[in-house]
Amino acid sequence: MKSTMERGMNMTDAEKLYKRNGILYSTILCPPENLDALKDLEARAEDVVLVSYPKCGRNWMVGVLKEIMTTCGYTVPERHPLIEFHSPGVQKVVAQMPSRRLLATHLHPDDIPVSFKTNKTKMLVVFRNPKDTVVSYYHFTNKHPALPKVESWDKFFSDFMSGEVNYGSYFDHALAWEKHIGDPNVMFVTYEELKEHLAEGIKKVADFFSFPLSAEQVNGIAGESTFSVMQSNPSYGKMADVIFRKGEVGDWKNHFSEAQSKQMDEEFKKKLSGTRLGAKLKYEQYCQ
Repeated sequence: MKSTMERGMNMTDAEKLYKRNGILYSTILCPPENLDALKDLEARAEDVVLVSYPKCGRNWMVGVLKEIMTTCGYTVPERHPLIEFHSPGVQKVVAQMPSRRLLATHLHPDDIPVSFKTNKTKMLVVFRNPKDTVVSYYHFTNKHPALPKVESWDKFFSDFMSGEVNYGSYFDHALAWEKHIGDPNVMFVTYEELKEHLAEGIKKVADFFSFPLSAEQVNGIAGESTFSVMQSNPSYGKMADVIFRKGEVGDWKNHFSEAQSKQMDEEFKKKLSGTRLGAKLKYEQYCQ
């Protein structure tokens, strides 16, 4: 974190992002050499993989998965960066780690190493309603030293809608993942359903990855996985205030103008209305 802050302070905002195959990435966190080396990452069938678009609950779910795995006797590293954050040298270390490994990524599904598909690695995909996602992403981007400062909420909203943000378009990610609904090796959950029924969600996730948990263990993990508990975890250090903000459903109402709300409604209708993922997101309930 100290190194990231120092590098961020010594870079202009224009230098903090670069574009690769039409998608923006962080120069500091996810340099080209990391992505180049990922093509050689060999996934395992027993890996536990979490995938999400940024600010859809990845840090929260990493915490949940760590609780599940440690409860079942596995050792999980305290800090857990995304696979694309690993330097080529660290990726070699990951390759030697014993099973079961916990891996996470924000990469577009088309950019996830092909071995995850060929080896039938199970992946948990977490999505969040787009209105709360863009609000959380706005605040996160403005606080993170590796990312350029945001000019204004209106500018960030415009960039988000056009896909000109770190990791690209939310809707492109969603449409690409829509094709994988029904795949037995892919499980979809939403941030909202986990907020409403955390213990139930934990049980489903544990069953998907074949982790045997008793009802008592599920409830214990749920108690250790609330937003406030995660936020106070000392392992996040100074990054806790950057990673965790409110964790609320519906905070978009405090940011969106009427015109922005209508624009998002139209984009959702155009891209995801009538899709299976669109139905899971319950857009009318959470965004209107």
